[in-house]
Amino acid sequence: QVQLVESGGGLVQPGGSLRLSCAASGSIFRIDTMGWYRQAPQNQRELVAIINSDGSSNYVDFVKGRFIISRDNAKDTVDLQMNSLQPEDTAVYYCNLRGKLSLLKTFNSWGQGTQVTVSS
Repeated sequence: QVQLVESGGGLVQPGGSLRLSCAASGSIFRIDTMGWYRQAPQNQRELVAIINSDGSSNYVDFVKGRFIISRDNAKDTVDLQMNSLQPEDTAVYYCNLRGKLSLLKTFNSWGQGTQVTVSS
């Protein structure tokens, strides 16, 4: 199985920045997509950003121009740089990795979540 460990959450004032990191471990054959999702209280989990194996990335509209997703294929890590944070960005952030454990076996793993609180 694939284990994911997230770090970097915390409390920040509006307009501030945080950087989230997610590291994968386990017997991984290939990682295809790496993404960040978030879930605010009483809301469904929603996609924030995703980055593919070729480095191409996609962002949801509400974070475009503020958040940057990046990955290190050698270290099996994915980061999310969050700038110009606003109170509505407050949520638990989860990393998600999808790929293959072998030629025939796929995986879809989630991190434990890290709390991001934006408040003055």
